[in-house]
Amino acid sequence: MHEELDVPLAPLTTMRVGGPAARLVTVETTDELVDAVREVDDADEPLLLLSGGSNVVLPDAGFAGTVVHVATRGVEPLSADYCGGAMVRVAAGESWDDVVARTVQEGWAGVEALSGIPGLAGATPVQNVGAYGQEVAQTIAQVRTWDRQEQRVHTFAGPDCHFTYRHSRFKGTDRWVVLDVLFQFEIADLSTPIAYADLARGLGVELGARVPLADTREAVLEQRRRRGMVLDPADHDTWSCGSFFTNPILAPDDFDAVAERAGERLGFDAPPPPRWVERDGRVKTSAAWLIDHAGFQKGYGLPGPAALSTKHTLAVTNRGDATATQVIELARRVRDGVEEAFGIRLANEPILVGDKL
Repeated sequence: MHEELDVPLAPLTTMRVGGPAARLVTVETTDELVDAVREVDDADEPLLLLSGGSNVVLPDAGFAGTVVHVATRGVEPLSADYCGGAMVRVAAGESWDDVVARTVQEGWAGVEALSGIPGLAGATPVQNVGAYGQEVAQTIAQVRTWDRQEQRVHTFAGPDCHFTYRHSRFKGTDRWVVLDVLFQFEIADLSTPIAYADLARGLGVELGARVPLADTREAVLEQRRRRGMVLDPADHDTWSCGSFFTNPILAPDDFDAVAERAGERLGFDAPPPPRWVERDGRVKTSAAWLIDHAGFQKGYGLPGPAALSTKHTLAVTNRGDATATQVIELARRVRDGVEEAFGIRLANEPILVGDKL
């Protein structure tokens, strides 16, 4: 366990904004993680858990308490057979993309389409990380947590995590600290069926096809690089939290109302908003489409200091010297513009510490 005082937090996040932490404690084992959290809770002091910093916007004033920076390590295969698959326990502090690369190397299928996503493994169940037709919920067998309320370890089976689109029982509460995640992967040289149209086109296959794991990973990384979604310190388009807004999921009547307003705004001969029907009958549409057609094109806000990515309208980016306030002001402007244009209020995906849209 390593303790520092008055430490800048911006370099620990992908958005690269935020003031200093009064106290920063870096933990490298699960026991240290539990001990650090218990110490702060016992003292009844403010606590902020920080993992990869890829899904958080920290305030300009910093954090006047203890920030526990999770740096735990460990990828432990527990069993492997073709009937039960590969059971693999992953520490919360492991780099998520390193975990995905390991699964491809080992022939463990199920998360290959989640390549290139920044952050740590322990954060993936919190918001049910997903992309290109896969979600971590499809492979999570258990999530082991520290229950800050009851002061004990609590393990949740996959169904008990209440996974939904970009959400779980762990999101929106600070009660549970993820210690490690048990994944159940399929043992296979081929990917799970390709479920995303753009990815299938990039691979030159039909939807539902299976291709070598390494091919899927490379195709996903190529698509993410094209959209500025693979971290690159030299590219300000990647100084972001990735997608800043989630895709809205609407009742059918509400989607019809959005489509009606889109027709009035763009002309009824124009293509309507994208539409994907969920299992429960609700309709998912594209936040990126709504942002773009509300008048916020790629690069909106340039030259900055905060602007939409020049590669993808969903990413709010720091062009080099933005403050958290400027980032949030831009996101708020986009949200309000979409609501005015289409009558739908977008929800932010990253956590805004000490602020809200």
